[in-house]
Amino acid sequence: MTAPFSNRVTELLGVDVPIVQAPMGWIARAQLASAVSNAGAMGIIETSSGELDVVRDEITKMRDLTDKPFGVNIAQAFVRDPSIVEFVIDQGVRFVTTSAGSPTRYTSTLKDAGLTVFHVVPTLHAARKAADAGVDGLIVEGGEGGGFKNPSPVASMVLLPLVASQLDLPIIAAGGFLDGPTMAAAMVLGAEGIQLGTRMVSAAESPVHDNWKQAIVEASETDTVFLNRHTSPALRALRTERTSSYEFDTDRNAMEAMLTLTDLYFGGDMEAAIALCGEVAGRIDAVRPVAEIIAECAEGCRRVLADTAARYPAGA
Repeated sequence: MTAPFSNRVTELLGVDVPIVQAPMGWIARAQLASAVSNAGAMGIIETSSGELDVVRDEITKMRDLTDKPFGVNIAQAFVRDPSIVEFVIDQGVRFVTTSAGSPTRYTSTLKDAGLTVFHVVPTLHAARKAADAGVDGLIVEGGEGGGFKNPSPVASMVLLPLVASQLDLPIIAAGGFLDGPTMAAAMVLGAEGIQLGTRMVSAAESPVHDNWKQAIVEASETDTVFLNRHTSPALRALRTERTSSYEFDTDRNAMEAMLTLTDLYFGGDMEAAIALCGEVAGRIDAVRPVAEIIAECAEGCRRVLADTAARYPAGA
């Protein structure tokens, strides 16, 4: 049993381990999220698919699969339903992450309803705007992470300590994190938790096709491609023949390839759409159960921090 952590993130979220599972569309549903929550971390249910009737059913399933805390994400750019906030509040969850839009849009309403709100930010400017909007915390997302990105990506090594030095808010670090050493690095750089995305896509409980999981396992550190710098949204994905064709194309929006995403996500055709993926795929070498991933992160983080402190004692 992993010993509980104690910091602002664990206190706000009500979890033992300050790890949040990323809210990947169509993937972050009960099967995966319940495994994360049951492992002592924070499982998240997505809304970016826009399938709110399905999402409602997934939240119901969550309560059958876990009695631990879980949250919901509101991806503003992808959810057009004007009642999304009321929808989330009505589900009875206590934690919500907001992303892909302005933090001023929903934060006050969510907080007035008693929810804890963390907003995803890719820049210091965005972090300051979120702080001014009254969020409880930040998810600081480096450009090496998979999924939808700022067209001018900033690496976690630069962005995370920059935001931490300027704002006194609890930070969850995203982009490039997957194990104990990277979790320890996040803590040293000013975070109080991490978010796992690509690592969770490749987990045993992830609902995606095994072809995608194996593609992650087999990927090198250079096997992702950054798309749509010329338009919005930008995104980082696994390199395939199809995604490579978009890399330097300024006439097309790569999002057009997402229209057939279920053929890739669940059918296993890796050229059918775009497999969103972070650079950290180059360090993932096996499909593993969620509980093992969470425990390794937590125990490895403590071990690395203790070993480093012993190796470099203060005043030595």
